[in-house]
Amino acid sequence: MQKLIPPLLEREQLLKAIASERRLQILEWLKDPVANFPPQEHGDPIEHGACNLFVVDRLGVSQPAASRHLKVLVDADLLIATRRKGWVYYRRNEVAIRQLMEWVTTI
Repeated sequence: MQKLIPPLLEREQLLKAIASERRLQILEWLKDPVANFPPQEHGDPIEHGACNLFVVDRLGVSQPAASRHLKVLVDADLLIATRRKGWVYYRRNEVAIRQLMEWVTTI
Protein backbone atom coordinates (compact mmCIF):
# COMPACT_ATOMS: atom_id res chain seq x y z
CA MET A 1 0.00 0.00 0.00
CA GLN A 2 1.25 3.50 -0.84
CA LYS A 3 1.89 5.99 1.89
CA LEU A 4 -0.66 8.77 1.72
CA ILE A 5 0.79 11.15 4.29
CA PRO A 6 4.44 11.98 3.64
CA PRO A 7 6.85 12.48 6.56
CA LEU A 8 6.98 15.99 8.04
CA LEU A 9 10.18 17.10 6.28
CA GLU A 10 8.96 15.69 2.97
CA ARG A 11 5.68 17.60 3.35
CA GLU A 12 7.57 20.85 3.81
CA GLN A 13 9.70 20.12 0.75
CA LEU A 14 6.65 19.30 -1.37
CA LEU A 15 4.77 22.40 -0.27
CA LYS A 16 7.83 24.56 -0.95
CA ALA A 17 8.11 23.04 -4.42
CA ILE A 18 4.56 23.98 -5.37
CA ALA A 19 4.60 27.35 -3.59
CA SER A 20 6.16 29.07 -6.61
CA GLU A 21 4.16 30.20 -9.62
CA ARG A 22 7.20 29.57 -11.82
CA ARG A 23 7.56 25.99 -10.59
CA LEU A 24 3.85 25.38 -11.11
CA GLN A 25 4.23 26.78 -14.62
CA ILE A 26 7.08 24.36 -15.35
CA LEU A 27 4.91 21.45 -14.19
CA GLU A 28 2.06 22.70 -16.38
CA TRP A 29 4.26 23.07 -19.48
CA LEU A 30 5.71 19.60 -19.00
CA LYS A 31 2.22 18.06 -19.14
CA ASP A 32 2.58 18.51 -22.91
CA PRO A 33 6.23 19.11 -23.83
CA VAL A 34 5.56 18.72 -27.57
CA ALA A 35 3.10 21.62 -27.55
CA ASN A 36 5.05 23.83 -25.14
CA PHE A 37 8.66 23.50 -26.29
CA PRO A 38 10.48 23.54 -29.64
CA PRO A 39 11.64 20.32 -31.34
CA GLN A 40 14.72 18.75 -29.76
CA GLU A 41 17.71 17.19 -31.43
CA HIS A 42 18.77 14.55 -28.89
CA GLY A 43 15.89 13.81 -26.52
CA ASP A 44 12.38 12.59 -27.16
CA PRO A 45 10.00 15.06 -25.48
CA ILE A 46 7.64 12.31 -24.35
CA GLU A 47 10.27 9.86 -23.09
CA HIS A 48 12.89 12.32 -21.79
CA GLY A 49 10.99 15.59 -21.35
CA ALA A 50 12.14 19.09 -22.28
CA CYS A 51 15.74 20.24 -22.53
CA ASN A 52 16.78 22.50 -19.67
CA LEU A 53 17.69 25.28 -22.12
CA PHE A 54 14.14 25.35 -23.45
CA VAL A 55 12.76 25.59 -19.90
CA VAL A 56 15.16 28.48 -19.16
CA ASP A 57 14.11 30.31 -22.32
CA ARG A 58 10.41 29.76 -21.70
CA LEU A 59 10.63 30.94 -18.08
CA GLY A 60 12.37 34.15 -19.12
CA VAL A 61 14.71 34.13 -16.12
CA SER A 62 18.47 33.69 -15.76
CA GLN A 63 19.93 30.24 -16.17
CA PRO A 64 20.87 30.01 -12.45
CA ALA A 65 17.34 30.99 -11.40
CA ALA A 66 15.76 28.43 -13.71
CA SER A 67 18.21 25.76 -12.55
CA ARG A 68 17.23 26.47 -8.95
CA HIS A 69 13.52 26.05 -9.76
CA LEU A 70 14.24 22.78 -11.56
CA LYS A 71 16.40 21.52 -8.67
CA VAL A 72 13.64 22.22 -6.15
CA LEU A 73 11.19 20.21 -8.27
CA VAL A 74 13.69 17.35 -8.73
CA ASP A 75 14.53 17.30 -5.00
CA ALA A 76 10.81 17.06 -4.23
CA ASP A 77 10.64 14.15 -6.72
CA LEU A 78 8.09 15.98 -8.87
CA LEU A 79 10.44 16.06 -11.88
CA ILE A 80 12.80 13.44 -13.24
CA ALA A 81 16.08 14.68 -14.72
CA THR A 82 17.70 12.65 -17.51
CA ARG A 83 21.18 13.36 -18.84
CA ARG A 84 21.53 12.76 -22.55
CA LYS A 85 24.37 13.75 -24.92
CA GLY A 86 25.58 16.53 -22.62
CA TRP A 87 22.13 17.99 -21.98
CA VAL A 88 19.65 17.56 -19.14
CA TYR A 89 16.02 16.84 -19.92
CA TYR A 90 13.18 17.16 -17.43
CA ARG A 91 9.88 15.30 -17.33
CA ARG A 92 7.10 15.07 -14.80
CA ASN A 93 7.05 12.27 -12.25
CA GLU A 94 3.38 11.46 -12.67
CA VAL A 95 3.29 8.96 -9.79
CA ALA A 96 4.72 11.47 -7.32
CA ILE A 97 2.45 14.24 -8.60
CA ARG A 98 -0.61 12.00 -8.23
CA GLN A 99 0.45 11.09 -4.66
CA LEU A 100 0.95 14.78 -3.87
CA MET A 101 -2.52 15.61 -5.17
CA GLU A 102 -4.06 12.81 -3.11
CA TRP A 103 -2.27 13.99 0.02
CA VAL A 104 -3.21 17.65 -0.50
CA THR A 105 -6.89 16.73 -0.78
CA THR A 106 -6.71 15.12 2.68
CA ILE A 107 -5.45 18.26 4.43
